[in-house]
Amino acid sequence: MASSSSMSATLSWGSSSWFHSFGGSVNKNVKLLDKKSVMLVFAQKKAQKTRKIILKEDMQDLGKKGQLLDVKAGFYRNYLLPMGKAQIVTPILLKEMKMEEERIEAEKTRVKEEAQQLALMFETVGAFKVKRKGGKGKQIFGSVTTQDLVDIIKAQLQRDVDKKIVSLPEIRETGEYIAELKLHPEVTARVRLNVFAN
Repeated sequence: MASSSSMSATLSWGSSSWFHSFGGSVNKNVKLLDKKSVMLVFAQKKAQKTRKIILKEDMQDLGKKGQLLDVKAGFYRNYLLPMGKAQIVTPILLKEMKMEEERIEAEKTRVKEEAQQLALMFETVGAFKVKRKGGKGKQIFGSVTTQDLVDIIKAQLQRDVDKKIVSLPEIRETGEYIAELKLHPEVTARVRLNVFAN
């Protein structure tokens, strides 16, 4: 059986001869390994760890469709991309998004302006006349409903109005009343009603 000193000598000789077989000393190889590890660390620092993406659909934990997000590169590569839930943001895509936003804003402005013009027309037409069968004093039989106002607007102005946008006070007697038509989230037309008994 070999002694422990001869075994350690064999190991040390084997290690050094293995390094010498690559044409250098032990110290040179250690320096070479240090350079590689430095290069490896440098490469890891330059690698992009996040991706700027846009969602193609609503995702409960991430955001709404069309939202711009920064996500981990692996999450995008392994989940979002294969599932078709997102795409990488590019300058062309950003330009297209901006153009779409401008188109949507222009459409919103157009709709609001149309609502303002319609409100002006309703308010300048004067009072809409509503005839009801009279009762005692100022009382009328039945009441005036939103459907009544919608029908009167259709008959006098040839305009279809959804009765859901009409807000009408309770009308059970003759007199003048104000109804409101919510034509747009930011535009409300005030319409006068003249209720009289026939």
